[in-house]
Amino acid sequence: MDFSLNGRTALVTGSVRGLGLEMARGLASVGARVVLNGRDADTLSAAASEIPGHVEYAAFDVTDLDAARSAAAGLGQVDILVNNVGHRDRRGFGVLDSSALRRMLDVHVASAYSLSRCVAQRLIEAGRSGRIINVSSVMGQLGRTGDVAYPVAKAALDGLTRALAADLGPHGITVNSIAPGTFATEVNAELASDPQWTDWLRSRTALGRWGRPEEIAGAVVFLAGDAASFITGQTLAVDGGITTTF
Repeated sequence: MDFSLNGRTALVTGSVRGLGLEMARGLASVGARVVLNGRDADTLSAAASEIPGHVEYAAFDVTDLDAARSAAAGLGQVDILVNNVGHRDRRGFGVLDSSALRRMLDVHVASAYSLSRCVAQRLIEAGRSGRIINVSSVMGQLGRTGDVAYPVAKAALDGLTRALAADLGPHGITVNSIAPGTFATEVNAELASDPQWTDWLRSRTALGRWGRPEEIAGAVVFLAGDAASFITGQTLAVDGGITTTF
């Protein structure tokens, strides 16, 4: 099976660090031209220099929908879009207000929808197939006290994945989600250093450990390539078994 992405361009939003950077690294390693995204050009330039291969960057805020569409259109033909930008707000029902919930939906769902429309419309006009990969979370399938907005936003993103898969399938564009579990990224550094949290994770997951950031790359490379050409509308959990262990 050939997993090469030679000749294809991949835009990965929110890719200056963490899982986004590892996804970009994985796509570049199999030959894709990769475009990193974030809001700060200097940070993006430093991140791009870390990755071997054909790596560029585009600085824009995904929540500024006009700027995002304009930037995406300026990249030329994008064959693979990875909607990875996210925002965390760990607050419960008694504290989180509706404006904060709307903000989460704007960042996670509205931005993904807008960029997906831009990329898909250009693919359709060119008569090309393509791949859209949304980065969801196992929290889109689970619930946790004191954390309302994130599960809502990620569940909505999984719903968007299924809806877009139905609409774009006739054009040869597949749309899937990846749902990461608990990864030891910079965002989770405080939790990863907490022995109690690590003990809980050891008992709660089938593999009994934190995920390493680089372990996300294989799923993205698979869904972006020809090996996954008959897979669409699905959410693939990359979670060490946290959603299957009772």
